[in-house]
Amino acid sequence: MKRSHLTEKMLDLKREHGWSWKYICEQIGGMSPVMITGGVLGQQKMTKPMAAAAAKLFGLSKSEEAMLNEVPMRGHGVPMPPTDPLIYRFYELVMVNGPAWKALIEEEFGDGIMSAIDFDMTIDRQADPKGDRVKIGMTGKFLPFKYYGATGNAQALGYKEE
Repeated sequence: MKRSHLTEKMLDLKREHGWSWKYICEQIGGMSPVMITGGVLGQQKMTKPMAAAAAKLFGLSKSEEAMLNEVPMRGHGVPMPPTDPLIYRFYELVMVNGPAWKALIEEEFGDGIMSAIDFDMTIDRQADPKGDRVKIGMTGKFLPFKYYGATGNAQALGYKEE
């Protein structure tokens, strides 16, 4: 079985039972709803206890349970640029604001990147009289660029120089 087939099977079961993502995340537990939902959708690896809980919930076989614990091919199946309007808006946010984010992060931290691996994300509803808003919070560890071949007193990492 391909991972995409397992995803479709789980989504079919979600529809058949009328489960919400909130319910599924509560039943599987162990991580944030973004990570659990990503695991069901095939974009994140579930831990063994999470995979076991998902297998119980969805009535999966041992091989399907094991597949949930495998490292996925992240980003697989998402065209570039994205065509889904909601996903495209995130792409647009990066295209338009990415250079400013990069400049501001580098000014504050130095030469490097924000990790998408050592990373946290929250999604919340924010009440607003003009229409509720989607509130997304992201934190990622700063990973300094490594200046390979640095010797002696040469700066080896791209932390901000004071």
